[in-house]
Amino acid sequence: MHCEALDRLIDGGVIAVVRGIDQEDAIPVSRALVKGGVRAVEVTADTPGAMNMIEVVSGDLGADALVGVGTVLDAETARAALLSGAEFVVSPSLHRDVIDLGNRYGVPVIPGVTTPTEAITAYQAGADVVKLFPASVLGPDYLAALGGPLSQIPVISTGGIDKENAGRFIAAGAVAVGAGSSIVNDEAIERGEFDRVTESTRDLVESVEQARSDLP
Repeated sequence: MHCEALDRLIDGGVIAVVRGIDQEDAIPVSRALVKGGVRAVEVTADTPGAMNMIEVVSGDLGADALVGVGTVLDAETARAALLSGAEFVVSPSLHRDVIDLGNRYGVPVIPGVTTPTEAITAYQAGADVVKLFPASVLGPDYLAALGGPLSQIPVISTGGIDKENAGRFIAAGAVAVGAGSSIVNDEAIERGEFDRVTESTRDLVESVEQARSDLP
């Protein structure tokens, strides 16, 4: 199930993961992320008021960035997010009912996987891309090894991604990365220093772009 949204996710290179922020910070944070070069914002479903936040942020950003939902464990949550305007769905784990729902409505679903068995199971179930999670624990070498026999499955690396390691995951075969606390800094947000969010985001995006330019 290939679609324009999936192409935009991969072309953008970085998915910003927004978790646990206050409602009033949703728009300034998302704007700061986009200003830093992000083209996809993932609001996790365990964030208080997540569905309303998805609706507000997607309405504000418009065509500037895709807005999706993360930490989705069941089809009911995915459906609620789609009705709120989510354009992609991300899970920390593998759920066939979520993949089925995404395919039914033409929305990319990115299930979390750790093992080769999970990766191929997700791919056979209809996921066009999978999320290696937790990426920083497994490491770039693990991703490269996974890509040996399973090079047909695109992988987005998420979990502990920052400007220091993002490029290594791209070099190891990731088509994009997902990053949360390294760019959506709670302290900066609490102080209203959204320019710090933009700066951190720009550094990460540039590291991904540099790594991509270095690929053979």
